[in-house]
Amino acid sequence: MTKFLIDTDIIIWFLRGKKEIVELTKEFQKSSPPACSPISIIEVQFGVKRGEEEITSNFLNSLTIIPIDRTIADKSGELLREYKRKGIALGINDTIIGATCILNDLILVTYNLKHYPFKELKIYSI
Repeated sequence: MTKFLIDTDIIIWFLRGKKEIVELTKEFQKSSPPACSPISIIEVQFGVKRGEEEITSNFLNSLTIIPIDRTIADKSGELLREYKRKGIALGINDTIIGATCILNDLILVTYNLKHYPFKELKIYSI
């Protein structure tokens, strides 16, 4: 069963060959493939350069994709409202990824800690 969801930044660093991320991702894959959000696939595919398509697709195909459903959409909206009331502006993409982790009891792996202020979110510290 998938335990970790890797954020877009982690996917990008893996594809760029950052040693600690490559090793960490391989460690995760020993027990089960890490997950990602369709949001991350969109963000990564948007930035793919000519010649990187195959390696990018191969890596993305190795991940478990957690679909965005009504429950995730509702939770994302709740989080956006809650933090807006506190005067904190959040990105919709990050809120969807955070809600996906919260509702599926996944640990988010990211360097972008400031994007995810949600108290109920579990984060893997790099």
